[in-house]
Amino acid sequence: MAKDRSQDEDFIGPLRRLGVTLLVLFLIGLFLVWRIDSPRVERFRAAVIDRVVPSFDWAMAPVTATVNLARDFQSYQKIYQQNQELRRELQQMKSWKEAALQLEQENARLLDLNNVRLDPRLTYITGVVMADSGSPFRQSVLLNVGARDGIVDGWATMDGIGLVGRISGVGRDTARVILLTDAASRIPATIQPSGQTAIIAGDNTAAPLIDFLENPDLVRPGDRVVSSGDGKVFPEGLLIGQVAEDPGGRLRVLLAADYERLEFLRVLRNHGTRVISDPGSLIAPEDGVPNAEPEAVPPGTGTEDEAGNLSADAAGDSNG
Repeated sequence: MAKDRSQDEDFIGPLRRLGVTLLVLFLIGLFLVWRIDSPRVERFRAAVIDRVVPSFDWAMAPVTATVNLARDFQSYQKIYQQNQELRRELQQMKSWKEAALQLEQENARLLDLNNVRLDPRLTYITGVVMADSGSPFRQSVLLNVGARDGIVDGWATMDGIGLVGRISGVGRDTARVILLTDAASRIPATIQPSGQTAIIAGDNTAAPLIDFLENPDLVRPGDRVVSSGDGKVFPEGLLIGQVAEDPGGRLRVLLAADYERLEFLRVLRNHGTRVISDPGSLIAPEDGVPNAEPEAVPPGTGTEDEAGNLSADAAGDSNG
């Protein structure tokens, strides 16, 4: 048995070396053929490819199936991830829908409670914020509307939600707005629901101070702050913000306006209200109706003596 095994090894060894040598020579020849740049060799290469490659479809079928299976698995993973993401978004949308319904109901209740008719004469013109000249000592912005648009010094400006400031300086095509946070800004305000009056004083911080408060004990953080209309500078009832308390215990206002994104501002046209000093200019007597007779003064009162003295003085003046 050992002798037969050694004979097999002696026979197989030269054949193996011969096969390896032929394979190496074939690969070297194939490499040389593929590297020769000749039209005749190029035609030969094309003929070999046309003859050999189509016959290898059966060998490529398992590889193609494996690649397609891997692609399908990757697609399944992507679909699963998208499905999970859609489920999360749907859950968020349900919560947002519930919050929106609650806010809609609350808004409807507030509208029923605050059925207020605004002054129709209070119109506005919208301007674009051209530049922000904010600094540690002065905070203002520049609008692209001016005297040609009818802008007047002192008019209030809003960002659509809350009060931003007032016009302070008008040119032909531009106007400057002093913000509520500026140290020179002083706005009379009313704090609701207590009805306390105060002055909103800017101090170059994001939350102006509340000064000259009548009774601080009636004011709580979160109370609504609106313009009072005192001094006839601003219209009454413009939203300023809500009350907050700083770490030092001082009351401040968290402004409702978004000062980080001041792109467009509304300038409120407020031509003021007519001051009525004479009741006759409000309610005039009808034509043909005589004036009412003065009431008789009962005797024994000091009014009769005063009336007599007034009559005597008037008669003395006429005689003189």
